[in-house]
Amino acid sequence: MSTLRKPLSPILSPGDLAPWYESMRVECLLNPGVFRLDGRIGLILRVAERPAQAEGELSFPYYSPEGEIKVRRISRQDPGLDLSDPRVINWRGDDYLTTISYLRLVFSEDGIHFHEDPAYPPLLPEGKYESFGIEDCRVALIGGRWYLTYTAVSPNGVTVGMRSTSDWKSFTNHGVILPPHNKDCALFEEKVGGKYLMLHRPSSPEIGGNYIWLAESPDLLHWGNHRCLARTREGSWDSARVGAGCSPIRTPEGWLMIYHGADRDNRYCLGAMLLDTDDPSIVLARGQEPLLSPQMPYEKEGFFGNVVFSNGQIVDGDRITMYYGASDQFICRAELSVNEILDSLKQGK
Repeated sequence: MSTLRKPLSPILSPGDLAPWYESMRVECLLNPGVFRLDGRIGLILRVAERPAQAEGELSFPYYSPEGEIKVRRISRQDPGLDLSDPRVINWRGDDYLTTISYLRLVFSEDGIHFHEDPAYPPLLPEGKYESFGIEDCRVALIGGRWYLTYTAVSPNGVTVGMRSTSDWKSFTNHGVILPPHNKDCALFEEKVGGKYLMLHRPSSPEIGGNYIWLAESPDLLHWGNHRCLARTREGSWDSARVGAGCSPIRTPEGWLMIYHGADRDNRYCLGAMLLDTDDPSIVLARGQEPLLSPQMPYEKEGFFGNVVFSNGQIVDGDRITMYYGASDQFICRAELSVNEILDSLKQGK
């Protein structure tokens, strides 16, 4: 199984975008959703910004209930401060994020060189369930409308929010469609058995774990008949957590799903599994080895190193052009073959 990293990777770095918020800086670019629009490829990036850090002080942003960006400053000597995770601040028993994330659009005519278009503004957090930011958007084109499912973070927990659009300029906010703690929500782009389907990942580390589940809906808003689809595998590259990537690809063999997994050392890789065409709750095959693992310097070192993570891809016949986040800092591009992935799944079944 061969994965071809494309030249010029990373294709986007934090310095390529100016900060949206005054007095902030762009810290990370992460995990884009992908779509086609008017002959161009669009990426909806997760952009994470943070304030400049003063000597002896820790500063982090959040949204007020009024929707205004605020900054809290804490002395680094505060005994109630826990900075063991570069992504999360624990202060006096409460968790905060070191950055504020929102979603930003960039476009490309050739799929390699991306630029912003002022006609398409960013998507910013809205309301009390998004006060710590919105993250990791997946895009599904259903019935001529794009549906955006993303992670919404607040003191109330980690939830799944959804917005939809027909033009990428105006959006309908459908609110929280899955309660906490949940993320990694990817919609199927066509109905199966007359129902809309979604992949999602409830988090239950105390009993159970971080597994991929399947749910169905009559209207894309109300979800039920939840079933556990795939669990972690002890001793494997996906031993600690698994989560869906983007919308599964329909093939003659079944639904091809590219997913991410992490081990106990927080090393994130991408793998594949094959789901039954008529009943996607049935896993026909699952890869023993990753399709893509952190190997390049920009994948091994960064804001949070040893990470490759994908929410989006473009499929042209046998070719998958995958856009992925590397080390929670860069955006990269790789190409894979649908048939080669299917062959590798048959061999490892």
